[in-house]
Amino acid sequence: MSDATEANGTTGEAEVAEPGRDTAQTTEGTGGTEGAVGRHVRVVLVDDHRMFRTGVQAEIGQTARTGVEVVGEAPDVDQAVAVITRTRPEVVLLDVHLPGGGGVEVLRRSAALMADPEQPVRFLALSVSDAAEDVIGVIRGGARGYVTKTITGSDLIDSIFRVQEGDAVFSPRLAGFVLDAFASTDAPPVDEDLDRLTQREREVLRLIARGYAYKEIGKQLFISVKTVESHVSAVLRKLQLSNRHELTRWATARRLV
Repeated sequence: MSDATEANGTTGEAEVAEPGRDTAQTTEGTGGTEGAVGRHVRVVLVDDHRMFRTGVQAEIGQTARTGVEVVGEAPDVDQAVAVITRTRPEVVLLDVHLPGGGGVEVLRRSAALMADPEQPVRFLALSVSDAAEDVIGVIRGGARGYVTKTITGSDLIDSIFRVQEGDAVFSPRLAGFVLDAFASTDAPPVDEDLDRLTQREREVLRLIARGYAYKEIGKQLFISVKTVESHVSAVLRKLQLSNRHELTRWATARRLV
C-alpha cells in the first residue's frame, strides 16, 4: 500500500488496493490468501488519522493469518464514499468523527449499498468515543455494530466476521444505549450547553472528566498535548467553567463520564 502524504497524520488521499494484489502483503510480515484460515472478508478502513489506519492495517490485514483483506482506506467522508462505492467491500470499519460530516454522513450516502440484497455493504463503527449519542446516531444510520478503539486485534477480527454474517456487535455496555434508545419513543432532550461543543471538544471533555492527563488524552485521540490544551481551554470558555474539577462535576451531572 503506497503512502499518501498527510499533514500531521490526519488527512490524505483515499487508497484502493490494486486489482489482484493482496493489500495485506504491503504490511509487515504479511502475505497469502484465505486458505490458511478458511474464511475471508474484504474490508475498507475509514478514519481521519493515518497512524491509526496503519496500526489497524498491521493488526488485522495479514490475510493469510486473519482472513481479512483490506481493499481500501479513506480519511474523510467524500473519499470514503468513493472508495466504498468503487471496491464494494463486505465490511467497512467506520470512525464516527470524520471531516465532511462524520460517519453518519457516510452511512447516509451509502444507503443504497447497504440495502443491496445481493451484495450488501455492512458497517462496523470503530471509534474512541463511547458516548451514547454517537453510538445511537450511527446505529440509526444503519451500522451493524459499534466497538471502541480499546478493542483487541483478535476481538476486532471476530467482530468483523460477525458483522459480515449479519450479526449486531457492540463493545460491553454500549448495547444498553441502543436498547434504551429504541425502547423509548421520547426524543432525547436537547442540551444547549453540550451543543456548543464540537465533537472533538466533547471527546476531550469526557476523557478529562475520567481523570486522563493531557498526555494520555493526546495518545488516545492522536493529537498533540498543545492541541489538547487548546480544546480544554475552549471547553472551559464555552461552558463558563474555571478548571478541570468543575468540568468533571459538570460532565458527571450529565452522565457523560
